[in-house]
Amino acid sequence: MSVLPETLGICHLSKNSPIPEWAEDISFCSITRTKEELSVVCPQDKIPAGVMAEKGWKAFMLGGDLAISSVGVIASLAKPLADAGISIFNVSTYETNYILVEEKNIDEAVRVLGEFCEIKK
Repeated sequence: MSVLPETLGICHLSKNSPIPEWAEDISFCSITRTKEELSVVCPQDKIPAGVMAEKGWKAFMLGGDLAISSVGVIASLAKPLADAGISIFNVSTYETNYILVEEKNIDEAVRVLGEFCEIKK
């Protein structure tokens, strides 16, 4: 597991918004559209003024060969964080899982998760 260097923001846009140009060609970006909203997770320094966003998040990237059918991986990491009072925002792709925690909690999250696995910073 490693910690991404970027500080991220979680953006909320209206459901009819086009995918913003500022979310293209960046190091980390997750875009999710539902019937209710468009969410963009990306480096906070790429988020323009005026966009509704929760800033100040750091991401743990879960490495290794985790199959898409793996069971309980996120739960096994979320539980000790929840027990420590640290909330998470999970982002999953086909090949990789990311657990986001508020930047103010990153040191404690590293300590908690470090009891279960090696973390590269």
